[in-house]
Amino acid sequence: MNFLKTIVDVKKQEVDELKRKFSISSFRDFEFYYQKSLPFSPALQKEKAIAVIAEIKKASPSKGIIRENFDHLKIAKTYFENNVDSVSILTDEKFFRGNINYLKDIAQFKTAPLLRKDFIIDELQIHQAKAFGADAILLICEALDKSVIPELTLCANEIGLEVLLELHSEKQLDKINQNINKIIGVNNRDLESFDVNLKTSINLRQSFNEDIIFVSESGITTQQDIFELKQIGVHAVLAGEHFMKQINIHSAIHEFQTWCGYES
Repeated sequence: MNFLKTIVDVKKQEVDELKRKFSISSFRDFEFYYQKSLPFSPALQKEKAIAVIAEIKKASPSKGIIRENFDHLKIAKTYFENNVDSVSILTDEKFFRGNINYLKDIAQFKTAPLLRKDFIIDELQIHQAKAFGADAILLICEALDKSVIPELTLCANEIGLEVLLELHSEKQLDKINQNINKIIGVNNRDLESFDVNLKTSINLRQSFNEDIIFVSESGITTQQDIFELKQIGVHAVLAGEHFMKQINIHSAIHEFQTWCGYES
């Protein structure tokens, strides 16, 4: 968990810098701020398939550069052309080589809801996400106190953003109010060792009510992985590294979507 603390400490400095440059009112002048968001939760609830959240991700702290020939616009166009259900965009610069402008650039031609994936700890980041074209944001249980999660969720909802609330282990369950947060993501990556284990999703699925939209994240790379997630009633999967490593992203998406479909 020390690594997460390092990230959050850096993020606090970034938020302080953001507050010196922008205010909530200044973000209201951005072109996307008052545009209606694309519905995120309906996109994750499909009758005949597991929904696919495809991620745009250049690098990670554990793997370094994942995609050398990285072109966020080209990747996004490929995702949209192949009708993915949502696109997740890494906007953290220091640790994931992302950029908030990736979000704004892609929002210009989006045909599916955009999820801003970052370490969000302050309301100003939420208003920034809306201003740059996000339809939903990620909140990470491990990075937030229990009392802060509903506050940030309410802030997002008030300006038309939905929230994917992520946890990495059962230790975070007591932070979650299932009457407030209806979209839950279980990240299969251990924050300390960076090991990935699909059983994290499988073991935690039973902890959530039937009306919760359940998303499994990280380490989903094979048809067998999808088969196991189907058995526990997962609504959506978030995959990034799997697509970023492919020479032909188009073919990889098509294959992945085939895996995610249910036989009629």
